[in-house]
Amino acid sequence: MTVIGTRVGGIDLVRGAEASVVQMWGEIDAALRAEAGQALAGALERDLPVVVDATRIGFIDSAGVAFLVQMCRLGRDEGLAVTVRNPPAAVADVLRMVGVDGVIREDRARMR
Repeated sequence: MTVIGTRVGGIDLVRGAEASVVQMWGEIDAALRAEAGQALAGALERDLPVVVDATRIGFIDSAGVAFLVQMCRLGRDEGLAVTVRNPPAAVADVLRMVGVDGVIREDRARMR
């Protein structure tokens, strides 16, 4: 999403040696559809575990939740381990409220 030329959220793929890290930050909403698609495609083509770093998410709407669910399901369908790292309490609460916390595996230990 862009406000007066300033990005308020984003999704980036970091190609690590042992995992693909999808970094999500700021406001995760439908305005990031293209970034989400690129990150998803890039992560799946690498055939490595996928870590979604949710540490810096400030807001997530239904489109952002749908992206997380899609990333987890498609990754697992491809035989890849997919985890969501350190979602803030507000994000974890949203995932629980909409009933997708069972689909999304959280990994809090890696950030400690």
